[in-house]
Amino acid sequence: MDEIQKNLLLQVADLHEIPAGAYNIRSNGESAGRRSTEHIEIVPKEDKPGIDIYIKPGTKKESVHIPVIMSQTGIKELVYNDFHIGEDCDVTIIAGCGIHNGGKETSEHSGIHTFYVGKNAKVKYVEKHYGSGEGTGERVMNPETVVNLDEDSYMEMETAQIKGIDSTVRVTKAKLGDRAQFIVKEKLMTHGKQSAETKFYVDLDGDDSSTNVISRSVAKDESQQTFYSQINGNNKCAGHSECDAIIMDKSIVRAIPEITANHVDASLIHEAAIGKIAGEQLIKLMTLGLTEAEAEEQIVNGFLK
Repeated sequence: MDEIQKNLLLQVADLHEIPAGAYNIRSNGESAGRRSTEHIEIVPKEDKPGIDIYIKPGTKKESVHIPVIMSQTGIKELVYNDFHIGEDCDVTIIAGCGIHNGGKETSEHSGIHTFYVGKNAKVKYVEKHYGSGEGTGERVMNPETVVNLDEDSYMEMETAQIKGIDSTVRVTKAKLGDRAQFIVKEKLMTHGKQSAETKFYVDLDGDDSSTNVISRSVAKDESQQTFYSQINGNNKCAGHSECDAIIMDKSIVRAIPEITANHVDASLIHEAAIGKIAGEQLIKLMTLGLTEAEAEEQIVNGFLK
């Protein structure tokens, strides 16, 4: 890998070198390396681009890295990755995509990740998106995550997009079984003329299932953001959706939370707040010697931390 590719890998997967466990690295539309382990098997699909990841029942404290990096302008791809996670597992999956576009053509990565999480399994899924490059071509990412949680399973999903993506539509769909839990933590920042849409659809089908969807975002310059969440309480369940956004300059932020109770014992809450940085916060930091721009940066970093 060249220095650009190494930097992309560092940004989206925190990797300085090849990881010790199972991994699949995709670079410029092709496989750049793959390794399975005793408990985690990675198999390339035969009918379409992508991989199947099989994690054996009872696998504990293991991880798998599946980053995608693109450094050639004009590449457009759609990849399908399926995760088959056995019962009673406790694993971490680190994904993410980095695009460096130094040319005039649009570079685009779309990925559909489907999770089948077995009974009593626990999964932490981390997905980071990052863009760089001085070219005029756009950097586009459209990830879709489909989650199927069996009874007594747990999945925590952390997503972050802080820099460099011109356009994104992020879609997450989840169906929960009895006593399953689905936690989502999203961090997003847009600037320039960037646009970002995030859409969450959660069906709380199981008895005592629960979800908590939390989004923190900052919109700068003339960028636009739309947050949409739909939680359907189809059984005795608990659901919470929260969107907090800081709006700056001439940006536009939309928050559209929707909750539907289809069962008398469904307990659902939604919250949405959009506002600018409070003047007293800026003044307080500026009295400590920071410029207004430095004070804004400190507040934004703290908000997204």
